[in-house]
Amino acid sequence: MTSPSSADPAARPLRADAERSVRTILEAAERVLSANPAASMEQVAEAAGVARTTIHRRFATRQALMDAMADAAVAQLRAVVDEGRPETAPPLVALHEITANVLRTKISWRFALDLPAAPGSPAAQGQRDVARRCLELFGRARDLGLLAARTDLEWARRVYYALIGEALHGDDAGTDPDVLAGRVVDTLLHGLAPAAEPAPPLNRCRRSVAAPAPAGEGWEGREPWGGCLDRDGSADA
Repeated sequence: MTSPSSADPAARPLRADAERSVRTILEAAERVLSANPAASMEQVAEAAGVARTTIHRRFATRQALMDAMADAAVAQLRAVVDEGRPETAPPLVALHEITANVLRTKISWRFALDLPAAPGSPAAQGQRDVARRCLELFGRARDLGLLAARTDLEWARRVYYALIGEALHGDDAGTDPDVLAGRVVDTLLHGLAPAAEPAPPLNRCRRSVAAPAPAGEGWEGREPWGGCLDRDGSADA
């Protein structure tokens, strides 16, 4: 009787050289299919520097190749989440490090991470695990006051994912991932509202006060209330 591992070559444990060969094929497939999603297996084999028989021996169909790409890409996502220590590092530190590394991974595996994960596949399981750990990290951030107490964590996760996706598009696509991570985290935590500023001391000059200048001779062209506010709120010129 044939065992499942002997029946399915892709399910067998790989030797180190075979594992390197598979990794080379997957990385070549990412480059080729990112440039041309309709590229053939033969084009992938050529880019990987292997014979067509080699790629067909490891991946019986084009879909099998893409499923393996998705699994490898999500496995890399899980690894960079681990590196960020979301359960033990200070939440703000973990959030920035994980965000930067997730951006790097998404840049490297842009095509593969856009593929739908097959139900029950390692990619689908990995995506659920990453989402769960994201929610747990956001829960720690909320407990420490980094997120509002009323924050819906699932909604926050969806917004966070959307921010990461947007960071990879447009004119910012070539920006350093650490810089992009700072923008993503800052927008997630603070939104687009201006930062709260402490009230200035009384009798301190504030040229930003927007009050209309009195009508009359001598006021034309002068900045409105270009002096100081007194304690009673009046202005001197």
